[in-house]
Amino acid sequence: MAEIVLVQESPVRWRIERTGAMRVPGVVFASEALLPGVAGDRSLEQVANVATLPGIVGASYAMPDVHWGYGFPIGGVAATDVEDGGVISPGGVGFDISCGVRLLVSPYRRSDIADALPGLMDELDRLVPTGMGPGAVWDLDDRQLRRVLAEGAAYAVREGHGTQRDLERCEDGGVLAGADAGVVSDRALARGLHQLGSLGSGNHFLELQAIDRILDRPVADRFGLSEGQVCVMIHSGSRGLGHQICTDQVKRMESAMTSYGIEVPDRQLACVPVRSPEGRAYLAAMAAAANYGRANRQLLGQAVRSAFERAVGAGELELLYDVSHNLAKLETHRIDGEPRQLCVHRKGATRSLPPGHGDLPPDLVDVGQPVLVPGSMGTASYVLVGVAGADAFHSCCHGAGRTMSRTAARKQTSGKALRRELASVGIEVRAASNRGLTEEAPFSYKDVDAVVETVERAGLARRVARLVPLGVVKG
Repeated sequence: MAEIVLVQESPVRWRIERTGAMRVPGVVFASEALLPGVAGDRSLEQVANVATLPGIVGASYAMPDVHWGYGFPIGGVAATDVEDGGVISPGGVGFDISCGVRLLVSPYRRSDIADALPGLMDELDRLVPTGMGPGAVWDLDDRQLRRVLAEGAAYAVREGHGTQRDLERCEDGGVLAGADAGVVSDRALARGLHQLGSLGSGNHFLELQAIDRILDRPVADRFGLSEGQVCVMIHSGSRGLGHQICTDQVKRMESAMTSYGIEVPDRQLACVPVRSPEGRAYLAAMAAAANYGRANRQLLGQAVRSAFERAVGAGELELLYDVSHNLAKLETHRIDGEPRQLCVHRKGATRSLPPGHGDLPPDLVDVGQPVLVPGSMGTASYVLVGVAGADAFHSCCHGAGRTMSRTAARKQTSGKALRRELASVGIEVRAASNRGLTEEAPFSYKDVDAVVETVERAGLARRVARLVPLGVVKG
């Protein structure tokens, strides 16, 4: 265990001093109220442990929503120098590879759908498969699955599931290069056959929302957002396929690590050099899972459009953006003034690209990337925008961040009571189980308003719009 020596650098930035085997300091973006306690909270210990990885540069970063995870903390960001012994670690991506958020924007105002709201929620519940097991909008055969793994959302669109504009507003155009289905196990493939276009369980959701506040009107106008507008936020990932890929790759890395002379303070930080055969295999399998995750959200978006068409009369919803928050990407950043190829791990953290960045869609180059930050069920969510000069390799938080375990949350309330509480403030709930509902109770998360305020004060992104829930579909 690394000793935690915490120094406050600003009201929203803290430094974990280098001690022991740490190669770089840790940096935690948090207000004092959001800062995890040094005693009793192991997420800061994980930040320090990540700082020991071979090839790590800059710092081991933690976002304001940081909390305990597998190997890396959730809300952790770290980059390693590929050409200087940099490693890749599945713990820096997580089991739900390419879990992410998609926001669809409708032409309707809140008042337009008030009478249709219960029927719309019923249609969403009917058309969107939920839960841990099989269930899909698009049931694939083996050939189609391998095409999805190689071509992601782009293949789904070519097969009639969406529009070209969907791809233009999806990270990497909807497909992450370098995928290879040949390194994906038969077990992972089997788990992916019957889950494409499904929400899953846990903290995944589909939420019908309305914009209640515009915080940056010029950017909101460019994003096509206005007060009272109805939107749909989708949070899901690569389902059982991604989980199995991570399981398979962690086992492979644990056995290979010693041959590279690598020692880590936590076995969950198993890693290998990016340029090693095992590193390349992980990147290829991870990219395949990422493409599955993007296609998954693409199919869910199509289900939303169908629900609106049936319940409201038209399904013309436009995609604002789709971005992953569990991914490792090879990116070029300046280190000590020199451009270097880095492997940037974002675990429960999203990209936050500034204006002028080459990976932005052409129509957003002068504005910046939409950054999507969901709150907890029953509380607000946010659209932010990437800003110039941001730290942490153009990264931002991905949500509110848990403060309470799922077990503890279940002990605090019941499904019946939570449904009643949400209904009392006008939120329609469709949930497959009371257990899953109570595990995601709003009180088990940090205050999302405080989290995004901290993000803005830390210069990671800027708030554009605040959205409130009208209805939620849970697994």
